[in-house]
Amino acid sequence: MKALVINCGSSSLKYQLFDMTDESVLAKGLVERIGLPGSILIHRPGEAKVEIKDEIEDHAKAISLVLKALTDKEHGVVKSLDEISCIGHRVVHGGESFSGSVAITPAVLQALEANIELAPLHNPPNIMGINACMELMPKTPQVGVFDTAFHQTMPAEAYIYALPYEYYEKYKVRRYGFHGTSHRFVTERAVEMLGKPIKESKIVTCHLGNGASITAVKGGESIDTSMGLTPLEGLVMGTRSGDIDPAIMEFIMNKEKISIAQMSNILNKKSGVLGISGVSSDFRDIEGAAEKGNKRAQLALDRFAYVVKKYIGSYIAAMDGVDAIVFTAGLGENSATMRTKVCSGLSFLGIEIDEAKNKIRGEEMEITTADSKTKVFVIPTNEELMIARDTVEITGK
Repeated sequence: MKALVINCGSSSLKYQLFDMTDESVLAKGLVERIGLPGSILIHRPGEAKVEIKDEIEDHAKAISLVLKALTDKEHGVVKSLDEISCIGHRVVHGGESFSGSVAITPAVLQALEANIELAPLHNPPNIMGINACMELMPKTPQVGVFDTAFHQTMPAEAYIYALPYEYYEKYKVRRYGFHGTSHRFVTERAVEMLGKPIKESKIVTCHLGNGASITAVKGGESIDTSMGLTPLEGLVMGTRSGDIDPAIMEFIMNKEKISIAQMSNILNKKSGVLGISGVSSDFRDIEGAAEKGNKRAQLALDRFAYVVKKYIGSYIAAMDGVDAIVFTAGLGENSATMRTKVCSGLSFLGIEIDEAKNKIRGEEMEITTADSKTKVFVIPTNEELMIARDTVEITGK
């Protein structure tokens, strides 16, 4: 069985085609600058790389080019689209409508439309991708896999905000959380590495990248997570502020004479480690600057690590214990320095980092010593494979 995974952004589209008999990747690629000048499809069948430049005016055209590339006589990997058994779509926001992945139906599409106001930048392109695939491959079953679904197991005391309750009743203002597919993938792998029943496990998963979130996973279920109604809440991130005193917004708006939209842009695109360091939103650049003595760069790294550590501690309290801490995503998988910085001061958990093991980049590894009471794992995330697995499971029922 072959499963195609589609991830549509506002002006981009990522895809992977899996052979689910052994979960191998037959081809993957990226369409960039959809609706903009200089649009291009970068198609990778195996180790090869094919660049296809075209006017890609919308997501329908982008998906059409992807399907042509997959079936091309020279660089394709299937003879016919009939070989593709199912299509899985990453959808950012499912609201309260979905607690798991679902087959795409007219009713599901209607619910996604209703959730656009919760994710105005993300859900529209997700929906466009679904509609394009339904038009081009109408007989192929499709599945929606939601970033928010894994967190629907949170209890009310974890997801409710201390605002007038009517805002939750009328507008569903609450914590939803994101990166759920990633947190679920690494949780399942961590439980296997621990060798204990998932229902008895307590794990803190740290998805650390330009966008970052932490989740408390107890008994295999998310009971709390750092992102909220939107991905702005929680940790310090590449360009996002994370948690701040809400009154700061009015204070700055009055001082700078700026609008709500301008303030929102500052919080989402000009803050985080970029705002503190003044160097970059890329942690590699910031680490390089800190090594050369840039004090603001060092402060940005210190602040990030401190907030991550604080969330880990609070989630251990929420779960009344912890078996393992997992680092994943770009920074979590590749920065030994940041992992060490976060774990320093957690010795009360019986954590001792094995520095030789911790030097690995992007590989699965337990990085604590054999006698550490609490395990620390590096587990590369694979959201696309998780989407493919869900898609095959649901279409096979």
